Amino acid sequence: MTFKPVLLAGIFAAFFSSAFTAWGQAYPNKPIKAIVPFAAGSATDQIGRAFAAKMSETLGQVIVVDNKPGVNGMLGADAVAKSAPDGYTFLIGTNSTNAALKFLMKSLPYDQDKAFAPVGYLGSVPLIVAVNNDVPAKTLRELVDMAKAKPTQVTFASASTSQLVSTEMLAGMAGVQMTNVPYKSGPAAMTDLIGGQVNLFTADFAVMLPQVKGGKVRGLAVTSAKRSPAIPELPTVNEALGLKDYELIAYFAIFAPAGTPPDIVAKLNQAVNVAANSKDIQEKFAALGFAVEPGTPEALAQRNTRETTKWAKAIRDAKIEQQ
Repeated sequence: MTFKPVLLAGIFAAFFSSAFTAWGQAYPNKPIKAIVPFAAGSATDQIGRAFAAKMSETLGQVIVVDNKPGVNGMLGADAVAKSAPDGYTFLIGTNSTNAALKFLMKSLPYDQDKAFAPVGYLGSVPLIVAVNNDVPAKTLRELVDMAKAKPTQVTFASASTSQLVSTEMLAGMAGVQMTNVPYKSGPAAMTDLIGGQVNLFTADFAVMLPQVKGGKVRGLAVTSAKRSPAIPELPTVNEALGLKDYELIAYFAIFAPAGTPPDIVAKLNQAVNVAANSKDIQEKFAALGFAVEPGTPEALAQRNTRETTKWAKAIRDAKIEQQ
């Protein structure tokens, strides 16, 4: 069988045209997955979902949020680390997953420093130290005195690195011993704090502030260096205990798998910054003490390096044993 040159030319033109269309479609051309490494209802989940919704408007594609909680965020982070670097899977990362985790675990199934491409910084929130309403301590100083009188008998909940390290750091600086009760999620820990199964819980504003405002638990202090406008009546840990240099805040950022093309990272970063600058996001989380800070992927990389050093010191000073 023979083909006329004109017919052959037409066949090749059609083939390469369809191939170019398939390969050259502008990113994104299908739904994107955002993996949240903590449970539904957590601060990471609430903030991640809000940003995902805003980012989808900019990108023109649906962003599906997938919760993969477990092991202080390691399971969700691992899923992203092992995903294709094509821009269709990214991590709603935190100080737990991208700064502190390698100092808390004896080993990780991925290289925390090399597995991710920084995309964009979302923002940060302080934590609130709170106790069950039946705990007799009305101030943080009184709680510390109680813990000194009864070593290891004061129990505290934790479901993330921030929650664990903030409390262990506080205990270490105050010279007391408390017993950690680990939980799989912040909402579950909150339920037990309200119910009196644990005495103390230090958690982000998204989880804690509504319960403090509603009188379900008693707030004692905030973990930031300055008082929060969201609840100015609470002193800082430094004020309450006469300490200095105590500060621990939770931060949130988006990371893609390492090797994601720079142009795709740039598009995702633009969508992150549009969301961060939106009044909807700022007003939604202002009451939770959430502070946005739009920036470049390079700025996030530099910030994450600093935070990794900071969390390493906090974990070492708190004498937290690796799991």
